[in-house]
Amino acid sequence: KRTTKAMAEEYSVSKSFLRRHWEGYKEFWGERFSFLDNYSRFIKRDKPLPSWSDADVEEFIASEPVHGPTLKTAREAGKFGAVGGLLGAVSTAGVTWKYSRSLHGTALSLGAGAVFGWTFGQEVANHWLQLYRMDTMASQVKFMEWWQNKVEGQS
Repeated sequence: KRTTKAMAEEYSVSKSFLRRHWEGYKEFWGERFSFLDNYSRFIKRDKPLPSWSDADVEEFIASEPVHGPTLKTAREAGKFGAVGGLLGAVSTAGVTWKYSRSLHGTALSLGAGAVFGWTFGQEVANHWLQLYRMDTMASQVKFMEWWQNKVEGQS
């Protein structure tokens, strides 16, 4: 028979085992999603930033010689993704409808085709526009800082 003390020690060992693995798990995913820390000061505000227009973005692009062109290129990459998503959605849904005439299958293939097409479009943009050579996240953060300063009247 195990004593109460032995059972308590076993429980504390297993608890520390689980705790160690949980901490490792949190650290692993925290490293993978560390980019969220860049945006948290803009997202977790008491009063959210107002929406900006295309004219505001163009003003930033014209005023920022380093990050402006990078932001412009990143915005162009979004168009590649949108076109890819549209083409993927329509083509897969069309093939599914042609061969199955299944409404729910067509709807599922429309969604899946949009996701796959968007992903493929982003990869094409990455190579076509050479986004891998740019720090697009830094330019987006600079834009958010610029927008925050402009809205709050510091600029």
